[in-house]
Amino acid sequence: MPAQESYPDDLRYHPEHDWARIDGDEATMGVTWFAQDALGELVHYEAPEVGSTVAKDSSYGEVESVKAVSDIIAPLSGEVLEVNAKVVDAPETVNDDPYGEGWLIRIRLSDPSEVDALLDPDAYRAHVADQ
Repeated sequence: MPAQESYPDDLRYHPEHDWARIDGDEATMGVTWFAQDALGELVHYEAPEVGSTVAKDSSYGEVESVKAVSDIIAPLSGEVLEVNAKVVDAPETVNDDPYGEGWLIRIRLSDPSEVDALLDPDAYRAHVADQ
């Protein structure tokens, strides 16, 4: 069953519809409810390698749905510590729980100040209202 529209208050958001949950010098990242809803049912997730680096505003992987293939844009920069194997095996997990079981990667932040440039939930809600 698809997730209900939501934008949790404990997350920060990138205008390209990606989210980050900050925990000290680490961040867990994924795609927002808006992104998974626009894409439709996900059928493939091309993940980065553990140990690789991702750069803010750059693609770090792809998700493929029944409609399209889309780049995933990193909201923050850092080293990939973990890839969500559950989503690699069952990409539709993102549709069911984009902020919980459907997270994509966990990174160690290389520049924690980048968090300041991300949108808070209210700003992101306003952003998607304009889409």
